Amino acid sequence: MTPLPATAPVRVRRAELSDLDDLVALEERSFATDRLSRAQYRRHLDSETAQVLVASANHRRFLGTAVVFFRKGTQVARLYSIATHAEARGKGVGSALLNAAEHAARRRRCKALRLEVRTDNDTAIRLYERLGYHRIGHYTRYYGDGADAWRYEKTLD
Repeated sequence: MTPLPATAPVRVRRAELSDLDDLVALEERSFATDRLSRAQYRRHLDSETAQVLVASANHRRFLGTAVVFFRKGTQVARLYSIATHAEARGKGVGSALLNAAEHAARRRRCKALRLEVRTDNDTAIRLYERLGYHRIGHYTRYYGDGADAWRYEKTLD
């Protein structure tokens, strides 16, 4: 993948079936454990309780993805996963995906968006805190490899 220019506009849209190969490839490159499978992504693409978002630039160039879950009976959405290509980091892709996830949650009348993040993922933690997320909890040995997690939440207007 060629480097993304700092000025390239990032567009976020709902993922489609044609994105499945890119989604799975990014998942495998981004996470050593706790990965979504191809079948799970396929199910989430058509689900009423999930929304898979894709960030792109320059005519469908795949840059990243976010998966948001919605549960009936609650006004709290959950950012289950967010990942960007290494070449696109620091270019606004994560921020664009988070903004789109928040927008999707607001459209569903959610009052908050929650997420978990590895306690050693300083880059993601800085992003979440910069965008108004607040630490509300800690989970010991949360991830498949035994890593701890912080839980964050943002109240949506």
